[in-house]
Amino acid sequence: MKKIAFVFPVYNEEGNLEILHKEVKLACEKAQVTYEMIFVNNGSCDNSLEIIKKFKHSDSHVGYVNLSRNFGHQGALCAGLTKVRADAVITMDADLEHPPSLIPEMIQLWQEGYDVVYTTKENHHLPFFKYKLTQFYYWLLSKLSGFTFHFGQSDFRLIDNKVLQALLLMPEYHKFLRAQITWLGFRQKGLSYHIGQRITGLSKFSFKNLFSFGLDGIFGFSHYPLRLISLTGFILAGFSLLYMLKEILIPFFLKITNIDPNIELPPGWLTLAGAVFFMGSFQLIALGIIGEYIARIFDQTKNRPNFVIKDMDLSQ
Repeated sequence: MKKIAFVFPVYNEEGNLEILHKEVKLACEKAQVTYEMIFVNNGSCDNSLEIIKKFKHSDSHVGYVNLSRNFGHQGALCAGLTKVRADAVITMDADLEHPPSLIPEMIQLWQEGYDVVYTTKENHHLPFFKYKLTQFYYWLLSKLSGFTFHFGQSDFRLIDNKVLQALLLMPEYHKFLRAQITWLGFRQKGLSYHIGQRITGLSKFSFKNLFSFGLDGIFGFSHYPLRLISLTGFILAGFSLLYMLKEILIPFFLKITNIDPNIELPPGWLTLAGAVFFMGSFQLIALGIIGEYIARIFDQTKNRPNFVIKDMDLSQ
């Protein structure tokens, strides 16, 4: 019988864990597969770890990894993925927004030969501005990276063991797993779902987290921002050349038409100030983009781990 592993990043989800554990077990029974559950405690300050340890005592298929602090959503996922011992793994959040009822269908598609089964949200609870911004981001990432990303893609997915092994060989410090798995290729299939209802707690993804996460996707999978700087530089050089030609040709035109060359032309202080402010802004933006790439190179060369494990107890 095939074995499926589950990796759950957990940060202050004490009120949702009991239902999550129960529903995932029922889904595995329905799909007729054996399972292991790996709960990754990502620096929780509530009773999440104690509840997970209770699962461990009552269910031999449950294990946990306790991180030394909060290493972010992607860091927690990576910590769990390195401990997987199964034919395939499903990653999903512990807040019940990723519905366990979808698990049998995901496993069925995997058994039909798909190496990756990813999911996209059919509904959302985002404010209008945040929704439009997220929608634009995935469109922009698709254009810049050359891969297809959809609004509502999440880290709720199934990947085959061979995909997992290839993923673990990717040494990026700034992880963006949904793009990394897309980049790997293999045979992939998407499923849509309605967001489940969490019992307690609020989303842990602030706008700051989402912004940082978004930058990891763009700078980790595209060099087009650097090309954009070059392109803008060439465009500005072209306008500058035209402006220089204008300044040369106007006196020449005045001379050959016998117009008094001492006629005062508009001084153009507004144009000059606008040009200075524009060039200054462009240079700062260019330095910022270059700095983002350099910062990522710096983080990579430090060779620090994406997570630190304090203690763990895995399933037998």
